[in-house]
Amino acid sequence: MTTSRETDEMTVAECHRLLDSVPVGRMVFTDATGPAAHPVNFLRHGPSIIVRTGPGPKLDAARRGDLVAFEVDQVDADAHTGWSVLVVGRAEVVTDVDELIAVLDVAHRPWVRRRGAHVVRITAHRITGRRLALDPAEGGAAPGGG
Repeated sequence: MTTSRETDEMTVAECHRLLDSVPVGRMVFTDATGPAAHPVNFLRHGPSIIVRTGPGPKLDAARRGDLVAFEVDQVDADAHTGWSVLVVGRAEVVTDVDELIAVLDVAHRPWVRRRGAHVVRITAHRITGRRLALDPAEGGAAPGGG
């Protein structure tokens, strides 16, 4: 017997909680060659995502005010369960010093050395999340990876 799976939509509050639970996500934007996705460490600040970066295509997208996406997820490949959160919004470069002090702290440092001179904010227009879970009526794990 194959255990069935359900895909459930999550509330914005659940999405915020999950965004706060992981240190790395993917900023999705368009560069000169087309769609691109770069892994970044980040900070959620209210409905916005804060990313520190150096010169390059992420910063270019923010300077243009591009519509971008930001995605985080977690998957259990053995159980075939997991979740994904997607934030869609406009990217912008944050330059106001008082605002920078308010949103950044010592704990939010870029993971790549010499890459954090600029701060990019993705102001969310839409936050959605989906959870892939076992059907509660079925329960248990799928035999044979089903």
